[in-house]
Amino acid sequence: MYEPIRTKSVHTTTAGTASGFPHRSREEELDIQLAGHLSALLAVTDELRALAPSADLDTAAERLAVQVTRLRGGRTPLRAAPAAGGDPRALHRRAHTLAARALLVAASRADTAAAILTAERMDAHGAALSGPQELSTTR
Repeated sequence: MYEPIRTKSVHTTTAGTASGFPHRSREEELDIQLAGHLSALLAVTDELRALAPSADLDTAAERLAVQVTRLRGGRTPLRAAPAAGGDPRALHRRAHTLAARALLVAASRADTAAAILTAERMDAHGAALSGPQELSTTR
């Protein structure tokens, strides 16, 4: 009535054999994730620096680059020239969100240096968002 299965199932593995793809530890995965969030935060920080240069943003960008380099085993992050223009409030919101994500990952991997840096960045971007809003001329 039924034809027997003639080939091995693709869903089973033979015990004791190594699979053909590499596995990463939880710590390695968290390092990769944290480096990604910090790199994205660095890119938004660079955009903010292009719109409104400040010593605080310069220092933050430098500290973020150091952390990304550390997490990536000495490879420095690529830094693109930011586009001219953009909404500073939207960039601050994006940076605040990225810093919050990075803080969660840094806390879960017990990375104190990254956690302190991202908490400081959250505070800075939160303060920029709660500051005086510019009046829009269009309605």
